[in-house]
Amino acid sequence: MAKFFYRMQNILDIKYKLEESAKQEYADARQRLTEEENKLQHLHNRRAGYVNDYNESINGKLDFIKIEENGNAIDIMDEMIAMQLEMVRKRSKELEMARQKLNTVMQERKMHEKLKEKKFDEFLVELNAQENKEVDELISYKYGSKVTEE
Repeated sequence: MAKFFYRMQNILDIKYKLEESAKQEYADARQRLTEEENKLQHLHNRRAGYVNDYNESINGKLDFIKIEENGNAIDIMDEMIAMQLEMVRKRSKELEMARQKLNTVMQERKMHEKLKEKKFDEFLVELNAQENKEVDELISYKYGSKVTEE
């Protein structure tokens, strides 16, 4: 039986490698976004603690230094949260770009796989036609031999 050989197998192999690379980039971008989201959540938790301390210092014995410190801390935390939100947006954009790249690479790989499948189907049709031709020749040879013997 003949062996199937796909001329563009090396291109398909490269597409597989590019897809794996894009998957890794996507996973890395997802990890970075998760880390930034965790930092943002931590900042929100710290701010909530400062707000709680601020409210307690207002409601309890008035300690103006502590009230001012907590107010300043809340302002600083608001600035840090704003910066962290910007970082989260940046990481989200990076993730979206990585996702788009992954989709593009996957589409290219699938296209090459379909081309390979088509070529394999054509190969099977040609192989089947060749086998049928050989069987027909064998039958006609045997039939021709029997007719000449009689």
